[in-house]
Order: sequence, then structure tokens, then C-alpha cells
Amino acid sequence: MTTDKFRDRFDLDITLRDAALDAENRPTRRMIANASIGMDVEDAYYSVRELRQAVAWVHEGEPSGKAKLTAILANDGADDFQRCVYFCLAGRGVVAMLDDLEWLEDLLERRGRVAGEQKRRKGSRMPLTNPYVADSPDGPMVKLDADFEQGPSWWADPALID
Repeated sequence: MTTDKFRDRFDLDITLRDAALDAENRPTRRMIANASIGMDVEDAYYSVRELRQAVAWVHEGEPSGKAKLTAILANDGADDFQRCVYFCLAGRGVVAMLDDLEWLEDLLERRGRVAGEQKRRKGSRMPLTNPYVADSPDGPMVKLDADFEQGPSWWADPALID
């Protein structure tokens, strides 16, 4: 197989599909990989990056962290992707959440690099099928309250609890 044939109709979601099916990955990683399949290359990467940064700020006690996270989760003009990723990870411990978000961010960054290389070489790619049927949320929204209470998943490492 030549490089040209390999690049013809390249599937940018192949690494996400592999990660979603890999039994060695934690269930949370498999869930967020699945949630990312079909998302626009740049939108997915920057959405996860923004979410990871907001969660990190809350964890580190950054004063604007809670407002940033709340703004992301309560944004009624955005798609549901960031909320989907957040709620796949919520309540499982902030350290594990950050680890999974960094893992996904790295996977999506590499996906973007492949997409850029594919474009530079004028290679074709399989079309991405947006997994969302609406451009904006159409269900209940998260309450816009930057003074939310951080529960035990933000503070305790479950492995250290007796």
C-alpha cells in the first residue's frame, strides 16, 4: 500500500474509535473518546482544552475558575459537547478528571495535527458526521452560579479514603 492510498479518505476519528474500544482504557476515557467521535477537529480540541483549563483553575483555587466552569456548563448558546464530556467525568475525583481531560486533549491535538497534514498534502478524508442533532442545547441547563459548593470529589482522593 502506498502512502497516497493510505491517505485517501483518511478517517480522522480512527484513534478515537480505537480508544473508545480499548479495554485497557478506563471506562471514563472510553466514554469521552466516544463523545468526541464526529466532532469538528478544531471545535473538539479547543472545547476540551477550555474545559480542562477551567477544571484545573477550580482545583487550584484560582479565583476565576468557578466562574469559568459555570460559564461553560451554563452556556445556552453553545453545543452540548463540553457538558457531555464534563458530566462523563463529574463526581469521579478531580485528579482523575484532570488526567482524563489531559489524555483527551492530547488525543485531539494529535488528531488535529493529522488533519492539518492531510490538508497540506491535499489528501481526502472521510466526512465527519456531527453526533448532535441540534446546534444549541434544547434541554435543562446548568444553573449559572459561580459560587457553587465543591463536594468531596473535588477534595478527596477515593483511593486514600478508608
